[in-house]
Amino acid sequence: MNKLGNYITGNWITGDGDGQALYNAVTGDVIGAASTKGLDFKSITEYARTVGNPALRKMTFHARGNMLKALALHLRNHLDKFYVISYQSGATKADSWVDIEGGIGNLFANASLRRKFPDEVFCIDGESHNLSLNKTFMGTHILSPKEGVAIHINAFNFPVWGMLEKIAVNLLAGMPCIVKPATVTSYLTEVVVKEIIASKILPEGALQLVCGSAGDLLDHVTSQDVVTFTGSATTGLMLKSNQHILRESVPFTMEADSLNCIVMGEDVKPGMPEWDIFIKEIRKEMTLKAGQRCTGIRRIFVQENKMEDVWKAIGSSLSQTVIGNPLNSTVRMGSLAGQSQRNEVKEQVQKLLASSQIVYGSLDSVEVVDADANKGAFMSPILLMNEKPFTATAAHDVEAFGPVSTIMPYKNLDEAIVLSKLGKGSLCSTIVTADYKQARQYVVGAATHHGRILVLNNECAKESTGHGSPLPLLVHGGPGRAGGGEEMGGIRGVKHYLQRTALQGSPTTITEITNVYQPNAKGKEPGKHPFKKYFEELVIGDQIVTDKRVITADDINKFADLSGDHFYAHIKTTDFTGTMFEQQVAHGYFIMSLAAGLFVDSYEKNPVLLNYGIDELRFTKPVYPGAEVYIRFTCKEKLPNDKRVVENPEDFKRGDDIEKGIVKWLVEFFDETDEVTGVATILTMVAKKE
Repeated sequence: MNKLGNYITGNWITGDGDGQALYNAVTGDVIGAASTKGLDFKSITEYARTVGNPALRKMTFHARGNMLKALALHLRNHLDKFYVISYQSGATKADSWVDIEGGIGNLFANASLRRKFPDEVFCIDGESHNLSLNKTFMGTHILSPKEGVAIHINAFNFPVWGMLEKIAVNLLAGMPCIVKPATVTSYLTEVVVKEIIASKILPEGALQLVCGSAGDLLDHVTSQDVVTFTGSATTGLMLKSNQHILRESVPFTMEADSLNCIVMGEDVKPGMPEWDIFIKEIRKEMTLKAGQRCTGIRRIFVQENKMEDVWKAIGSSLSQTVIGNPLNSTVRMGSLAGQSQRNEVKEQVQKLLASSQIVYGSLDSVEVVDADANKGAFMSPILLMNEKPFTATAAHDVEAFGPVSTIMPYKNLDEAIVLSKLGKGSLCSTIVTADYKQARQYVVGAATHHGRILVLNNECAKESTGHGSPLPLLVHGGPGRAGGGEEMGGIRGVKHYLQRTALQGSPTTITEITNVYQPNAKGKEPGKHPFKKYFEELVIGDQIVTDKRVITADDINKFADLSGDHFYAHIKTTDFTGTMFEQQVAHGYFIMSLAAGLFVDSYEKNPVLLNYGIDELRFTKPVYPGAEVYIRFTCKEKLPNDKRVVENPEDFKRGDDIEKGIVKWLVEFFDETDEVTGVATILTMVAKKE
């Protein structure tokens, strides 16, 4: 029997013994076995910390982001290989697309996040704070990669996406990982990891894989490690209670299966687009991945006078779904991941039947195409109806992790909100409504109990990714039963793998440490005007102080005429009694424009290619006619700007071939009293020498 490999300590190793048999979910045939027996989990964790961690920590956020991009591009060249294996898990092509290409999409999305970070091995987190009267003492926060390993214990339903959406984040943060996929579908994870390792894109020790039992893996965690878990709430609680995790205060992020719900708004009626959207969304969520999604719709809430029409419409829609062999092009729903999963789902449905009745589907039979319903792990979609959701509460406690949902009535939207909360915390909830007031009422009332809320209507339905689709830039997780954790979420997710440290010192000291200029730090003599320097030549802290310019009423009048901004405060004849101003005041944007005129050096071409934008522009003191203004102009931060890559020559734009970077400049406006009248961060695109 073919045994899966474990990629550990730089080698592919098979575990001892026969291992756990793995089956083709469609045919029931044995396709291999998985074993971790005999593996030294202590050595595996130490290898990650001593080999993988230092290698990743030496890389900057931008280097790690580009590494993820390269990996995504590489995996995209091997899709056919992955799809062939994925079909064995019972997944249709659409199911596999979500798992495989959705996972690769996570790599791309996290790779793009590098632009939100400095080209450094650590980063500043949030605002800096002056802590002293004379501005010689300040504080800020920095984020540094932890010195441990991320341990990912994943679920069986998304063997590729579940791995890639997690490792993308820890690798961008600068931590190595050990991936432990659910054994039943680990054969697909193994194929993808083999391709990752063969690519040699990741540094050695950055990724290890164990296929089979986790053994005593969690007994070797330290305070610098991070553990994530996706799966049942019961298993998650057991793992989270591990004495080593508790004693070492190891961060533990859990994303557990939950009783997610969808609500039909009171306004939705037959004939409305939202009626069809509601039915379609339920069918999709019940049949995609054969309902084996942690975000799947388990509870359906409908106003009591529409119940019969809705469940009949859902049943009619489900009856059009062709079930069978995923390799058949007519099939829209495959099998469950295995016989054991099907048996467990049926056991849970029996518990629900104590207080509900089946209004669509059958526990005993299912029609399939191109397959044997008994040999494969096939199951009919099951729609249950519970007419007393407040007293018969099994639907709020029991989850059948398959193509199973329960429809329940509510009297008004307030009651629907209460029912949504009876699930004790979910990953996501959806309300389908065309009424903005109802949408707001539901969101405000239900948000405490759901990690994500989708407001679905005719405006967004065509482009919506749907109820069950977590997105890389939004947090994925939920309170209570859903685990209380968060994954992904853009830079929020990256921070789970970084240690936040408060940093105190003088502004100049912290500037030198962080490579980001801090207000009130000492400036540096640039030698020549900073705009005459190439990107590589610029030094953080390069600073010039401009000549002064007197502001006149004529200047203000001309700017008002040029811009069309005749706000009363800029008009000389205004009666300023009862206003915030003493007399005619200069436009803030005039002062900003004037600042550019003061710090720009010459008409000659120089390495500055263009003005890229303005951040954090503030006007802090009125500037009146007669004031003498000057500018302090300081190089604040430097960021890489990757050369744009285009596959089609027609997409090539002027300047795409220029090597360049983004430079942030701190611009401070002063008047003749040396008081700050305004401050801004401007961005320029600056050419590199090479």
